[in-house]
Amino acid sequence: MKIVRSSKEMYGLSGRWKKTGQIISLVPTMGCLHEGHLSLIHNARNASDRVIVSLFVNPMQFSQNEDFDSYPNQFKRDSELIENSGADALFCPPVEEMYSETFQTRITVSKLSRGMCGKDRPGHFDGVATVVTKLFNVTDPDVAVFGQKDFQQLVIIRQLAEDLSYNIKIIGAPIVREKDGLAMSSRNIYLDPEGRKCALCLYEAIQASKNMLRTLGEVAVETLLENTKKIVGRAGAKLEYAVIVNEFTLVPDDYINNHSILALAVKVGDSVRLIDNSKLIA
Repeated sequence: MKIVRSSKEMYGLSGRWKKTGQIISLVPTMGCLHEGHLSLIHNARNASDRVIVSLFVNPMQFSQNEDFDSYPNQFKRDSELIENSGADALFCPPVEEMYSETFQTRITVSKLSRGMCGKDRPGHFDGVATVVTKLFNVTDPDVAVFGQKDFQQLVIIRQLAEDLSYNIKIIGAPIVREKDGLAMSSRNIYLDPEGRKCALCLYEAIQASKNMLRTLGEVAVETLLENTKKIVGRAGAKLEYAVIVNEFTLVPDDYINNHSILALAVKVGDSVRLIDNSKLIA
């Protein structure tokens, strides 16, 4: 595996692969890897001849009160995991390589960024869209793989690729969960035993909604959301949002259908923010 730190070198490497007709995939990450990330690399390996994994903690997508400065840095461990997973290149640029002192451009996907995580994290998805655009330009992939756990992000990236005419296939990889159902997340390492138990309310709420639909056949959106709030509150977590939206447009659904997604975000303790989601009808 080749470790690349400059955009110019990365673009050159990708270009050489392209000249020989090889299909290139990109897996963007911010490090602190877990089995969920490794599943993205596995999906990329199956979809292409060459796999590029980027490792970049993007300051543009963190607000002032978020955990950019304390975000875990495990480069040696992460690079070993990435190499052992079959990646061909690791693109890990320093911040100044991605954002020079004169940098002043921002990419906005307007409508899809307004609700859900965008409501409580102003500017977050501008940061995501901007860095992903830069990564697409530098790596020139044919395929890009993103996890479905960050569902709003996945929908935004698909819209970005369409709007900016990127000829890139966007793959959404399934959520990877712990044995007890908790979605794998880099932020899970912040949870103490009590917080870890509390965090299970996300999966419990999702399963409860699915069970209600299976048992009753037809349930009002408001009923499912109210039950979700009760489960989260009973666990001691703080609910930031719980919504049932269309999987393509993120517009709130009036009734449950085959495209309905339950998405929620909670805060466990004072600072650990976790998200989860699931399609309600398989």
